[in-house]
Parts: sequence; structure tokens; C-alpha cells
Amino acid sequence: MAAPVATMTLAERIAEGPSGFTGVDATPEWAQEIKRLARERNATILAHNYQLPEIQDIADHVGDSLALSRIAAEAPEDTIVFCGVHFMAETAKILSPEKTVLIPDQRAGCSLADSITADQLREWKAEHPDALVVSYVNTTAAVKALTDICCTSSNAVDVVASIDPDREVLFLPDQFLGAHVKRVTGRENIHIWMGECHVHAGINGDELNEQARTHPDAELFVHPECGCATSALYLAGAGEFPADRVHILSTGGMIDAAKAAAARSATKGSANQVLVATEVGMLHQLRKAAPGIDFQAVNDRASCKYMKMITPAALLRCLLENRDEVHVDPETAALARDSVQRMIEIGNPGGGE
Repeated sequence: MAAPVATMTLAERIAEGPSGFTGVDATPEWAQEIKRLARERNATILAHNYQLPEIQDIADHVGDSLALSRIAAEAPEDTIVFCGVHFMAETAKILSPEKTVLIPDQRAGCSLADSITADQLREWKAEHPDALVVSYVNTTAAVKALTDICCTSSNAVDVVASIDPDREVLFLPDQFLGAHVKRVTGRENIHIWMGECHVHAGINGDELNEQARTHPDAELFVHPECGCATSALYLAGAGEFPADRVHILSTGGMIDAAKAAAARSATKGSANQVLVATEVGMLHQLRKAAPGIDFQAVNDRASCKYMKMITPAALLRCLLENRDEVHVDPETAALARDSVQRMIEIGNPGGGE
């Protein structure tokens, strides 16, 4: 007979299923144990903006993946626990090759990163031998290793604009970010891979149009990976929504814009409402950054199942068992690191995805 749950230790409550680890809630006891184990392992806990609120709240640092990886590289701890999806933990390993990098559940993948493989990129490069490859940071280490310059959603325009205008560009893997870059730069010799994040692609223009119509005084925060980004710019360009209230932003940019909106709200003496088009986990950090603003999701079903695989039980297991460790082949890591460094040398390191 199994022991009553009340008498089981936290470790004994961890249950593994096909969709992740369960059985443990984010109680004060859990939080205390997470902090104790992190100190014992000399670990720093990083949480992406799309993580569960309880994971964000226990982390030492919260932000976008590239910013977190750069913070981790400078952190004194020799173990990095990356609460995010697998390519993010890989990026941390690329920038901190001498450190141990753990992800609480190695099954936490990414539909966008999986939309192009290294072999597919090799074939695409062979079709355009003189082109430069610009890869979004939301890619695997193997793809970054075949990349000339990485980019983030906040610096993709600057990265592409820095390239000789006569040089062909292969932009990957996100078609919506690629379309945004092409639209802003006016560049015709840019080829765009037709990948997408299934969550962001699912936030469509019809939903955005309806929300904008029913919330005429709101501001719009739209991630450029979203399927509705073009609709947002159309609303502004057609005069159907004030252009100064439509913001195409990275996750890091949304935090900055939230603080600015809070400052404007304080000056006006009234609370603003902001409609947010990105993964719903972002709302937690936005509300913490600007508690006086009413943040609402354009699509409240836009939740990434992979991000949400990093549960309290998964994080506890990770620290208890030193799992799951992320490895990147040293040669691959060195090549990938070069592509990130070239981006930084352009002068705008960007705010991540």
C-alpha cells in the first residue's frame, strides 16, 4: 500500500508522465527546498518569461533566453539550471562551455527551433552559395554552427541592414519575423524560411482586430513572431488604430514598454489597458513590472506546452538528481559562439526573442 501523500517527502511525490513531471505543488516548503538545493549545488536558476509564474518567482533571474545566457556566463555559480526549452539551455552551454547546464525536462522542445534542421540548412545554403545566413536565436546549436550571424527579434532589422545590400540573405527560421525584417528594410534579396512558432502563429489577425475594436483605448504589444503582426501594422497604417499605440516588440522590449506605459499612466492619473500578443506566460512579468496597468492577452489560449513542462516537480527532480544535463559538441559550440559574437559586434546585442 502506498504511503499517504501527507507523509510522503517532496521527492517521493514526484511522478513522471508522458507530458512531464507532476505531483509537487509550489508550496513554501517546496520553495525552501529549491533554494537549499541550489545553494548546495552552487547553481543559479534561470527562468524564461514564458515559464509558469511559480517557476518565474523562484528563479534567480527571469528574462529572454539570450539575456539569461549572457547573465549565466557572468554568474559566479558553476551550475546553470535553465527553466526554458532545449535550444535555450544549449545557448547557455554555448556561452558557458565550462559550466554544467541542466534543463529540468529535456523533452521541453520548441516547434520553431525544430522547423529547420542542420541538414536542411546545408541544402538551402548549397542552393544559394554566395548568401549570408542570418539565424534567429530560436534555433539549435547545430543550426547556429552553420550560421554567419545570429539575431534576436529586437535586433534582426539592424543585423540584416548591416549586410552589404547586394549580398543575398538567407533568414531563418521564423517566417513572420522574416516578413517583418523584409518590410522594415525594404530588402528584396532576402530569402525567408517558412518556419513558425505554433503558439505565436496561432495568434491571428482576426483575434487582434476584434480585440482592438472592442478596446479602442488600449495599447498593443505584439511580438514579431505572431501571425497577427502584419494585421497590427495594417490597423495602424489604415488609421483604424492610433499608430503610436501599436508596438512590435521582443519579450525584453515588452518589459521596457510596460514600465514606460506605467509612467504615462501615473502622469495622466488613470490606468491604461494593454493588449498583449505573445505567449501568455509573459503577462506575469508585465504585471509585476507595471502593476497599475491592465494587461490582457489577445489570445488567452496561447500557451506553449513545452514551456509549461518545466513544473515544480521537474525543477525539484533536476536539483535532486542533477538532471537533465545539456551537452554541445565543442566544435559545434565554438562555431555557434562565433555567430553570436558577430551579432554582438554589430553594436546592438538585442533583447533576445
